[in-house]
Amino acid sequence: MYINEIPFLVTMSRSIHFCTAEFIKNEKSVTIATAIKQVLQIYHRRGFKVQKLHGDGQLEHIKKHFVDDAITINITGRNKHMPAIERTIRTIKERIQAMVNQLPFNAFPHRLIVEMVYNVTFWLNAFPHNDSVHELMRPCTILTGLHIDNNKHCTLEFGSYVQIHEEHDNSMSSYTSGAIAL
Repeated sequence: MYINEIPFLVTMSRSIHFCTAEFIKNEKSVTIATAIKQVLQIYHRRGFKVQKLHGDGQLEHIKKHFVDDAITINITGRNKHMPAIERTIRTIKERIQAMVNQLPFNAFPHRLIVEMVYNVTFWLNAFPHNDSVHELMRPCTILTGLHIDNNKHCTLEFGSYVQIHEEHDNSMSSYTSGAIAL
């Protein structure tokens, strides 16, 4: 997925509907394989064994990095895409567009866009999916053990202007500095 020419690797599990979006610095096979292995570690930590990866033609060149693993990589035909991933990408982009339109900024630095993507995927995983393996458990709870706490996760809206506490002495300098909540 690309947002303002910034590349991301998007994954989605079929049964749990856990979505990830990993920022990648380039599209080299080593970079993409490393990002996929980081996602696989999330599953392995919770006791899941990933046996198949389905992807489009862009993932053809990463097969060599998974020769030692017991993972089958299925690549779609030429000019074909994975419908579940395409729908997830569209959802991520629509939600980011909604965020961009409510923020009071004219320009968006690279880091802010990356954090928007992470924020959107966090909230996509925060609610149970209709077709999930468990009707009440959230994908983030199943795969990371994270439970959403309103007091922790819902206190600030993304992009809000906040004042953060700074170390200070007894001088008349400011005790806080401005920041944007990510």
